[in-house]
Amino acid sequence: MVGFWHRLGTKGKALYSATLSPPFSSPLTLPHIWVPTQTPNRPLSSGFHRATGQTRSAAEIMSGKPIAKDIKLRVAAEISRMKAAIGRLPGLAMVLVGYREDSHAYVHIKLKACNEVGIETSIVQLPQDCTQDRLIDVVSSFNSNPSVHGIIVQLPLPEHLDEETIINFVSPEKDVDGFHPLNMGNLALRGREPLFIPCAPKACIELLLRYRVEIIGKNAVVIGRSKIAGLSTSLLLQRHHATVSTLHSFTNNPEQITRRADIIVSDVGIPNIVRCDWLMPGAVVVDMGTNSVKDPNSPRGFRTTGDVCYEEAIKVVSAITPVPGGVGPVVISMLLSNTLDSAKRAYGFT
Repeated sequence: MVGFWHRLGTKGKALYSATLSPPFSSPLTLPHIWVPTQTPNRPLSSGFHRATGQTRSAAEIMSGKPIAKDIKLRVAAEISRMKAAIGRLPGLAMVLVGYREDSHAYVHIKLKACNEVGIETSIVQLPQDCTQDRLIDVVSSFNSNPSVHGIIVQLPLPEHLDEETIINFVSPEKDVDGFHPLNMGNLALRGREPLFIPCAPKACIELLLRYRVEIIGKNAVVIGRSKIAGLSTSLLLQRHHATVSTLHSFTNNPEQITRRADIIVSDVGIPNIVRCDWLMPGAVVVDMGTNSVKDPNSPRGFRTTGDVCYEEAIKVVSAITPVPGGVGPVVISMLLSNTLDSAKRAYGFT
C-alpha cells in the first residue's frame, strides 16, 4: 500500500508521571524518569509479547474512565485547598468560532468537567464569519485578564482564519492546550521544560503507564503527526526512551512498519484504517481517533468509532483502548490538570 491517506482521505528506564505533568505540582517539570499519577491496582494479568516474553489469552481493555475519575478527584481536592488557603480559584476561558456541532459538543464537555471540579469558566462564541482581528482581540483580552489562567481556542477554526497566527497570540503562560510554539519547542528539546504538555498525548502516556505498559526501549509507531496529538505524542514517547516511527500521508507501506511495533498510537480520523494485519501479535494499541460512522441501528443514526478496527484488533493485541471510553475521558482530566497548574504558578501556590 502506498500513500494510505491519499487513498482513503486525509484528516487533518522511564515511567510516566504526574510529576512530569502532575495534576498537583507547579511549576511543571519533565524528569527523565516519569512516574504515573497513581500506581495501577494490578499489572496486566499475563504481560506483553516482547515486553516481558509472555503471551496473553485475552486482550486487556484499557479503560480511561477510572483514571479520569481519579485525576478529577485529585484536581478538585487541590482546588478546594487553594480556595481555603488563598481564596482563589483557577479560571479557564474558551473561544468558540462558528457552528460546528462537534466543536460545540467538545466545549460543552469541557465546561461540564470544569464545573465538577470548581474551575471558573468564561466562554466567548463568535460567528462563522468572524474576522481574524476580532478573534485576536478576544484572545488578547483573556491574555491580560489575571483571573484567567488557561485559554482554549477550540479547533478547527473556519478556513478563512489562520490557526497558527491565533495560537501564537495565546500567552504561553496560559496555553493549557500546549500548542504554542514555545511549549511545543521546549517539549522537543531535551533538557527543556514546557509550561504545558498537550492534553491528548499527556493522556496517552498516563494511560499506558497506569496499565504498566513498558515504554523504554520499545518500538513505538504513531500514526498521524498533528499538533493536537500525533506530533507531541511522538515527542513524549521519545522522552520515555521508546524508538519512535511516525507515519503520515506520504508513508509507503505503513502496515509493514506497524507490524514491527510494540506500541501503536493512532490519531488520523479515518475509521477502521488499522486492521488486524497491521498489528503484531501482543502489541499495545492506543486509539486516539474519534469518528462518527452512520449506523441505522443507533438511536442517533450514527456511532462513534476509532481509527482501529476494534473487533479485529482485540483478537490480536495484548491491550487496547476502547472508543469511546479510552483516551477521551483522560484528555479532559488533563485539561483540568493543566489549568490548575497554571493557576498555582500564577499565584505562587504550592
